[in-house]
This record gives sequence, C-alpha cells and structure tokens, in this order.
Amino acid sequence: MKVTLTSLAVIALTASITAQTPADKPQLPKGQMPQLGRPTKVGDELPLFDFDAYFAGTWTFEWDMPEGVLGESGKITGTTVYKVIEPGKIYRADTDATGPGGAFSVHEQIAYQQEAKTISRQISDSRGFAYSQSGTIGGDLGGIYNILLDSAPFALNGHTVRIKQAIRTMSPFNYKVATSVSVDDGPYRNYGNPWWRKDTTAAK
Repeated sequence: MKVTLTSLAVIALTASITAQTPADKPQLPKGQMPQLGRPTKVGDELPLFDFDAYFAGTWTFEWDMPEGVLGESGKITGTTVYKVIEPGKIYRADTDATGPGGAFSVHEQIAYQQEAKTISRQISDSRGFAYSQSGTIGGDLGGIYNILLDSAPFALNGHTVRIKQAIRTMSPFNYKVATSVSVDDGPYRNYGNPWWRKDTTAAK
C-alpha cells in the first residue's frame, strides 16, 4: 500500500511541475504569416505589417562601423528598446550604445501608416546630428518584410550627408539593417549590415 501511495504522489508532483513549466517561460514572438496548412501560391494575400507585434521590446546589436563622416571605425554594441505610443501608428525607439568614441544614444520618433504601407521617423543622435527618414514597407509570402528608408540631406561636420537603410525582418527574432551613406552628393558607400536580435527575456 505504501508503494502505491508513493507512486501516486510522484505522478501528481510530476504533473504539477509539467503544467507549471510553460507559464514560467516567456512567450516567444511569432511570424506574421497565417498558418495556411498548405504551401503558399500566387494570389495569396500578404498581411499588412504589424509593427507593434514585431518591434515592441528590447533588441541587442553589434555593428562593425567603417571610418567615415559618422565617426571612426570600430565595433559598436548596444541595445534598442521599441515602445508603442499609439497602437498601429506612433512609436519610440531608444538606443544606448558604446563605440570607439565612447558611449552615445539615439532617439527615434516613428510614424507608421499601415494601410498606405509607408513609414517615417525623426532621428536624434547624441554624437551631434539629427535627420529624418521616410520610406515604404513591402514583403513576400515567406513572411519576410522589407522597410526601405531614405533620409533628407542633413549637415554634419561641414558636409552634406544622406543615409539609406534597408531593414529586412528575417525572422521574429532578428532583423538586418543594410546601411549606406552619401557625402556631398557622392556615391553611396556601404556602412555595414548589422543584425538586431530580440531579447526574449526582457520586459517590453
């Protein structure tokens, strides 16, 4: 009889632990394509990009920056925190980073027009410059979205600068930013393709 009671106690304890485990784990981000139960085909509708669901939260990044008008060469590491100000429309992103020149911060105000598939942002960098960007959002049925941004010309250290960026949402956990910079109306120069990775353990 003792063996039977012990066995039942072990089974009950195991079931209790198993039931509690999922609740202890953070909820992982999901892709934005619906589960169709079949391969995608021509004519399937691409969902509008859900900025709130994708970006909100904390991201970490590393960027091997070349020497140029934006500063000296070297590795930049940091975090970017996206916050929803007005769901579906307005957002804020704050970056704290450290590079060859020391610590710096970047503040972004972002406006998204979901139905029009357009986006704009105002960027202020503590290294001494600010600029605006605007662009479009497109995607494919594989669930990858592309945000293409181009800045208005802005003055920096006696030069006229423009920055283009292509943000590619490779998965719910990471996105890549291809950056190119033009100085004094010259050709655009590649400034790297850093990755941002979502910190699923951080609170939004």
